[in-house]
Amino acid sequence: MRSAPIIVTALFGDGDNGWLQEMRRAHYPAERNRVPAHLTLFHHLPPAIESELARRLAAAAGSRAPQARICGVMDLGAGTALRVESEALERLRAELADSFHGLLMPQDIAPWQPHITIQNKVRPGEARRLQAQLKAMFQARPLQIKALASWRYRDGPWEPIRTHAFRR
Repeated sequence: MRSAPIIVTALFGDGDNGWLQEMRRAHYPAERNRVPAHLTLFHHLPPAIESELARRLAAAAGSRAPQARICGVMDLGAGTALRVESEALERLRAELADSFHGLLMPQDIAPWQPHITIQNKVRPGEARRLQAQLKAMFQARPLQIKALASWRYRDGPWEPIRTHAFRR
């Protein structure tokens, strides 16, 4: 069996993970909701770099968890996301991207727009209704990042590879 591409995400602290998972369950089409709510750092890394990636993620997680915050509602066209701001996470991602220069797919070369998708692959009108509802009650809030995780993409639920918890 051919190796699968690797996805890298940030995982949320317990206080945020619950409500984010619930939002995704409530608004993401159930038949398409095969992975938990997440913050993607890389969408498609080659499987050949798995060992090097593990070393780099472990080194990055040896520092304090990056501060982050949810700062707005994001229009995905056929979906809705929560926009995330984190200078520390952006620096960490940029360093990893530099490390794997030449191996990144176009989606991972493009400017990073950190977000948590809570709805996708719906009609644009349905997405706009949810965005209006969320914007009407939106308040920026801190977001706890507890770990970095790598996954194998196998055209369905992701297969976990490794989790690297940040130092507290």
